[in-house]
Amino acid sequence: MTKKAAVLAGVLVAAHGFHGAAPGAPAVRAAAEHAECSHLTMLKFPDVKVTAAASVPSAATGPVRVAHCRVDGVIGTEIKFQLLLPDEWNHKFLMGGGGGYVAGVDNQYREAVNAGYATVGTDTGHQGFVTDASWALDNWERQINFGYLAVHRTAEVAKGILRSYYGATESHDYFAGCSNGGRQALMEAQRFPDDFEGIVAGAPALDFVGIAAQFVKDIQAAFPDGKTSIFTPEVVKSVGAQILEKCDAIDGVKDGVLDDPRTCTVDVGSLTGLTDAQKTALRKIYAPTGATDRPIYPGQPFGGETETAGWPAWITGGSTQLPQGPSLRYAFGTQFFKYFVFGDPSWDYTKYDVSSAPRDGKHVGAILNANNPDLSAFKSKGHKLILWHGWADAGLTPLATVKYYEDVKARDASANDYARLFLMPGVLHCTGGPGPDRVDWPAAIDAWVDGKKAPERISARKLEHDQATRTRPLCPYPQHAVYSGTGSTDDEQNFACR
Repeated sequence: MTKKAAVLAGVLVAAHGFHGAAPGAPAVRAAAEHAECSHLTMLKFPDVKVTAAASVPSAATGPVRVAHCRVDGVIGTEIKFQLLLPDEWNHKFLMGGGGGYVAGVDNQYREAVNAGYATVGTDTGHQGFVTDASWALDNWERQINFGYLAVHRTAEVAKGILRSYYGATESHDYFAGCSNGGRQALMEAQRFPDDFEGIVAGAPALDFVGIAAQFVKDIQAAFPDGKTSIFTPEVVKSVGAQILEKCDAIDGVKDGVLDDPRTCTVDVGSLTGLTDAQKTALRKIYAPTGATDRPIYPGQPFGGETETAGWPAWITGGSTQLPQGPSLRYAFGTQFFKYFVFGDPSWDYTKYDVSSAPRDGKHVGAILNANNPDLSAFKSKGHKLILWHGWADAGLTPLATVKYYEDVKARDASANDYARLFLMPGVLHCTGGPGPDRVDWPAAIDAWVDGKKAPERISARKLEHDQATRTRPLCPYPQHAVYSGTGSTDDEQNFACR
């Protein structure tokens, strides 16, 4: 057996894991009073080592405030995880996703422990900076763990530990994540439909190969010499302001937010303050990746240009300098092709033909992509999926999430019974932007699974100093929020889903 085959066989066998509590594990019932939990280091699970378990008292401030047991461990060779077990457990389990290439143990919903959830996160089997993929170089085990296996194994291990600790089985189990965490969410629905009854996938990086092709196409436009952007943040901000001026009021409300950028038609050639080279680059960035008749990935809609955390951070540069490049698309795109596709740290994006990406990324796409619209196994178990995406997302185009949802519905006309999509006007990548960006997604999926109440309308808030300055309803796609014509446009009660 070759080394590559041996690694593949080993990690695939490990995928079967275990179910339930370990034989002979002590049954510990959650109590109102804070309890010691160091005994969890003695738990014995196949291919798992609990490295630390400590009781953490409640705190008046900070992201995690409730008393809980913090459990750290390692699965297999190097999949690290951290599980938080609240003293006052609501009998539910919520796993949080990890963003980017995952920098250490990541749990995007760690604060759910404050609401009584047992919650876990993982590093997916490697350590490193969030935009660094050098850990993947010639390492199939790490690539497979990052692609799909580590989340599944961590979920099984966490359930086994919490069942041993509480002496009871969780009543419901959920997964929620955004960006790469959203990709992990869809991967769970597609590959491991037994793991979670309810899944929330925000701004999912569902097609790594297509996304990386788009990123390289865009940095070829913005950084043609490989180093310097042809755009300044001021120029990009002017572009966004001109587009907003032309299209803001299309939805009947002039509020600094594009309700649906697909309704906005602006000729880039008509924008002022741009050189011909900048106009050419903008047309390329807004356009789909690949040939017109066979696009590799959808284009970038209008929106997010004026926000520092939007285009300057992700596309055109000027807001930050990362170790892996001058923009996030630069960093993520070049790292993907260097370490996942070609195994060549010296790979040069300026010479690459992005039309070759589907062929070059075929094998790694089979590991990382979560764009399969077949959710029949997930549906058959009565499980539920919420998709969401910010319309002004400059990190990952929302048009890809719209296309995925439409592909799911094209395959199954009854998909609305178990999968719904919510689009968030004016919201950047996962958070931020002028639109209301705060939503209690765990509560939404719990209401659907536990409360049997399908989400017909979800409340989103914009906060300043912990105070809501604007609220809007989020409507299941293809509906959108329509202003009634009276009352404040910052109050969701004055909008209806139509």
